[in-house]
Amino acid sequence: MTWFESLILGLVQGLTEFLPVSSSAHLRLTAAFAGWEDPGAAFTAITQIGTESAVLIYFRKDIANIVSAWFRSLVNKEMRGDHDARMGWLVIVGSIPIGLLGLTLKDQIEGPFRDLRITATMLIVMGVILGTADRLAARDETGGRHRAPKQRKTLQDLNVKDGLVFGACQAMALIPGVSRSGATISGGLFLGYKREAAARYSFLLAIPAVLASGVFETKDALETGHVAWGPTIFATVIAFLSGFAVITWFMKFISSKSFMPFVWYRIALGIVIIALVTAGVLSPHAAESAG
Repeated sequence: MTWFESLILGLVQGLTEFLPVSSSAHLRLTAAFAGWEDPGAAFTAITQIGTESAVLIYFRKDIANIVSAWFRSLVNKEMRGDHDARMGWLVIVGSIPIGLLGLTLKDQIEGPFRDLRITATMLIVMGVILGTADRLAARDETGGRHRAPKQRKTLQDLNVKDGLVFGACQAMALIPGVSRSGATISGGLFLGYKREAAARYSFLLAIPAVLASGVFETKDALETGHVAWGPTIFATVIAFLSGFAVITWFMKFISSKSFMPFVWYRIALGIVIIALVTAGVLSPHAAESAG
């Protein structure tokens, strides 16, 4: 990997990680269209540490309150009903599905799941799901001719059952093209949560999974030596800087805007990829690394 490739891929990672468009798909597609080697699952996991660092800084007050309350609740029974303490447990509970599936499907994630036909299909399918969830939320918020607006849930209403559903949705993002934020936000909207609440829990829920994945892949990379460390670290820094800018914008955007622009973008991109692969212009295994 060259320094220029790491710059572009770091930007792609940072610009797409928090948007419901799938950063893993865009990293894969960028390499395919540019004629580069697939950056691979290890590169993706390590650079995600950069974008997740942006989450840690952006939500630093929330995270500090949650961690503090959670630890105090371990020894103080009165703290166990505190919202922040409960959020700590709910982040742990919601992280279970992706932890189990990530270990179970590791070989598929790094192999067959990276087929561009699967990526394109997931872009379209999740686009339709996100669009449906978004329309449902809009209908509840605005009401209709014969119905009053419906009050949607906030994070104060989050419980273990909903946390597991969020977690199961997050686990779907192991397949390139799904999108971690797209899947979890869609799940939250179907469960009746406000857009901002679904997005906030989605980003908090990603912290343990992404950091664990990054540490795990870093350990493997150190043992095998298959990662170009200079460019990868550079890409991680670029991903952090661009990711922080995007998450700041996105949290403001969703407070008043629809997800439909992302829906149409996903569907259009998926259709273009399928058309190019079907026409033989693009191989479904384009830019796959030899290793």
